[in-house]
Amino acid sequence: MDRLRAKIRDIPNFPKPGIVFKDLTPVIADGRLLGAAVAGLIAPFKTAGVTAVAGMEARGFIFGSLAAYALGVGFIPLRKPGKLPHLTHQVAYALEYGSAALEIHVDALTASDTVLLVDDLIATGGTAAASCELVRKSGASIAGCAFVIELDFLKGRQVLAEVPVHSLIHYAS
Repeated sequence: MDRLRAKIRDIPNFPKPGIVFKDLTPVIADGRLLGAAVAGLIAPFKTAGVTAVAGMEARGFIFGSLAAYALGVGFIPLRKPGKLPHLTHQVAYALEYGSAALEIHVDALTASDTVLLVDDLIATGGTAAASCELVRKSGASIAGCAFVIELDFLKGRQVLAEVPVHSLIHYAS
């Protein structure tokens, strides 16, 4: 994970002043590191009976679809409003720098599904909590949430207290 951490670059004041964006595009561009990141994300969930992986728009699509492929299951996109063509469930939530909403097709999951949620980063936990709510609205259960980066100082893990959370890299400040 040291090589992975070394490839993540800080972009100050993005997307707005005061935010330090953790840019994972150099990791995504390195095939070996990307593979190691995906293997690390799914490792604790290989025997959890995962039947689908859901990923949050947009970087969660990258890591989530690769995690789904590695687990041999399907991928469910959690999208911004108006992007899915069929009937949807929607959940609005707060971000550390604004607000947003996510949607899932109403028929994407069933009560027999066990879902691993994957995203690039957890900060305040709003996106992940909304994603968990969408999965539950579909009747499915949650195996856990997996993130490449966790910003520990924003305490997002506390919002997900009922769900197993796995992160590859932690930032204390």
